[in-house]
Amino acid sequence: MAHQLQRKSLPGGKFTLPTAFIAICILTFFSGVLATAYFCNSMCCDMEMPGGWTMSMMWMRMPDQTWLASVAGFLIMWLAMMVSMMMPSALPMFLKTQRNWVSLCYMAFGYFTVWLAVGIALYAIGVTLATFAMQSELLSRAIPLLLGLLLILAGIMQFTPWKMSQLLRCRSSLGCDISFLQDEKSFRLGCRQGAACCICCTVPMTIQLALGIMNPLVMIIVAMIITAEKLLPRPKITARIIGFATIVLGLASIFFIHIY
Repeated sequence: MAHQLQRKSLPGGKFTLPTAFIAICILTFFSGVLATAYFCNSMCCDMEMPGGWTMSMMWMRMPDQTWLASVAGFLIMWLAMMVSMMMPSALPMFLKTQRNWVSLCYMAFGYFTVWLAVGIALYAIGVTLATFAMQSELLSRAIPLLLGLLLILAGIMQFTPWKMSQLLRCRSSLGCDISFLQDEKSFRLGCRQGAACCICCTVPMTIQLALGIMNPLVMIIVAMIITAEKLLPRPKITARIIGFATIVLGLASIFFIHIY
């Protein structure tokens, strides 16, 4: 096949791993971890809101800061976080395509471009919700309840055939359903992998958004969930365990709100 010609061959029919690409990914991963730690530390102050919850400063534009600068700052933080969370499970997927290291770089660029687009959408939603919450005490007091219900809904999704179809698609040999690999350009294939991954990770990302997008402990747990769903055997059992835990978490948060 055409894509097999892109592999670096050795005498005897063996192939070498693209060490340059692996080194770039490792360096990028640790850079993302360090950058994420920096952003978590710099955004440690939250605003107390009616209803007993706190709102992250990332959804608010700082004094004398333009909207362009605010969006750019969020996207840099978001990209660093996605690289540190997604790279452990994405790297094996990239390597399975058996392309040369330059093509793999284009593929990874396409993959994280999709995640960057998701960040733009989340920022718009987050800023809008934060604005309305600061203007309406009623909405602010309803936010914890809404987040609890969102967690329950996300947990239920883990038991649906839709979730399993998306998970199996994401766990396929190339990270997405594709028949003719040789016809796909690397960047486009990376975008397809990223889109499949984003859809599959709807529940883990919902958990992170509900519990605190910049909470380091939540990040680590969500990264472990994503990696487990993609790499562990028996994906159906893994998905249902995560779903059950998410439903329990949502019910517990609503119960806490009632007691509070």
